This record gives sequence, structure tokens and C-alpha cells, in this order.
Amino acid sequence: MNRLDKQLKKMVLEFQKGEVTEYHIYKALARRTKSDNNRDVLSRIAEEELRHYDIWKNYTGMEIKPDKLKIGFYVMLSALFGVTFCIKLMEGGESRAQDAYERLSRDVPEAAEIQKEEFEHENQLVRMIDEERLAYIGSMVLGLNDALVEFTGALAGFTFALQSSRLIAITGMIMGISASLSMAASEYLSTKTEAEGKSPLKAAFYTGTAYVITVVVLVFPFFFFSNHFLSLGVTLLLAVLLILVFNFYYSVVKELPFKARFLEMLAISMGVAGLSFLIGMIVRNGLGVAH
Repeated sequence: MNRLDKQLKKMVLEFQKGEVTEYHIYKALARRTKSDNNRDVLSRIAEEELRHYDIWKNYTGMEIKPDKLKIGFYVMLSALFGVTFCIKLMEGGESRAQDAYERLSRDVPEAAEIQKEEFEHENQLVRMIDEERLAYIGSMVLGLNDALVEFTGALAGFTFALQSSRLIAITGMIMGISASLSMAASEYLSTKTEAEGKSPLKAAFYTGTAYVITVVVLVFPFFFFSNHFLSLGVTLLLAVLLILVFNFYYSVVKELPFKARFLEMLAISMGVAGLSFLIGMIVRNGLGVAH
């Protein structure tokens, strides 16, 4: 280790900690998965990480403890968003370490080989993971997008036309459940017609579930707050949060740019909400709903 200066030694120790932490993350994910194929892939990646840890340990001569908070965080994320999302999120951090690998390779010959394995071999293993929700991500996009656009608009229109939080909530839930069933039925028929090898029932389930969850989140403030304008404000904030979270998830698992998709969906949803609020105002005042 004498041939490495303090700065390089610190860098090696950080990589060593990262490798042992990711080893434990992959082992934890492997234990949690029900798929034999996915368990095998995750176990193979874990062994790669442990081997990299041992290489770094030869240079530092130190045993490093894993970051337990990071392990817990990624296990929690896997329960919410799936294994693929977690792995690709970790890969993003590794790609940002490319410059550090290149600096280290001048003094640590194995660094170049570790970098190659991190960015090539493990990526190939990740592609072997079979996760059902990714096969039906198009159905989830359909349900969530449609619910966001329709309900930010509908609730904005109801807010000015009805001016009663409880009435708006009940109307929204009835409309939302009916619309989710309609969307699920349409997705079932569409998937059955296309014959892409997907299950029409599963496609309908993912579309309907995404729609219902979005509706419940958007309608909830109207059950909680008596002031209908405050409820609408909270609903719009929740809509922005849903758009942010889902587009981040989608951009990570599909390896697509995040910002453009987020801004486009945000502009569409908020634009429809603004127009619907205006329509609600016209209906209330022009058609005598207030009387």
C-alpha cells in the first residue's frame, strides 16, 4: 500500500466499502426474490462484488464494514419499485465513478479489469433478470398517465362547480372507479388483439391498478380537508409528486432522459387542470349551478 498516496488510498477504501455494501445488497435481494433465475443472477453479481472487495483489500490490508443504512434503503426500494430499478440506480452511481477508476488504474492494475466487469459483465447479468412488472410497464404508464390527466382536470373542474370537498370526493371516487374499470377493459381488449405474448388479464390488472391508485391519491385531500380550494392545492402537489416519482422510475429502468419526460407530463396535467378549472367556473356561473 506504500506505493499509493493518501488520496488514492482514500479512494480505494471508498471503493472497498462500496463493493462490500453492494455484495450485501445483492445477497439480500437474492434472498427476497421468488424467481430461481433472478436469485441465480443476483447471487452471481454478489460474488463479483465480493471478489472486487477482496482485490481492494489486498491493497488496503483492512477489513471494511458495509453501510447498513444503504443496504436497508435499497431493500426497501426493491419492495416498492422492484429489483431492476434498484440495480440500475446503483449502476448510475458506478458510471459516475469512471474517472476515479481511470485515475486508479495507473497505480492499481486490477482497477481497469474491475471497471470493465462493473460496466459490461454486470450489465449483461442485469439484462437476464426477468421481472413481470417491467413487461407490463406500458400498461402502468397508460393507467397512470390517463388518471393524472383526467383527474387533475376533473377535480379542478369539480372544485369550482361543486364547491364542497365531500361532494367532490364522492363524485371523484365514483367517477375514478368507473373510469378504472373502463380503462382495464380497454387494455384487456387491446392486448388480446395485439397478441404480443402478454397476458390480457395481467395487462388489464396493471392498467386498472395504476389508475385506481392514482385516483385514490388525488381524491384523498378532499376527504381530509373541508376547504375545497385547499384540497385542490394539495391534490395538485400530489399530482406533481406522482409525476416526479413515476417518471424517475421509468427513466431509470428504461435508461431514458428524465427531465424532458417529467416536464412534458407536468405541463400536460397542469394545463388540463387549468382549463378544467376555467370550464368549472363557466358552468357554475353561466349555467346557474350556483343557484
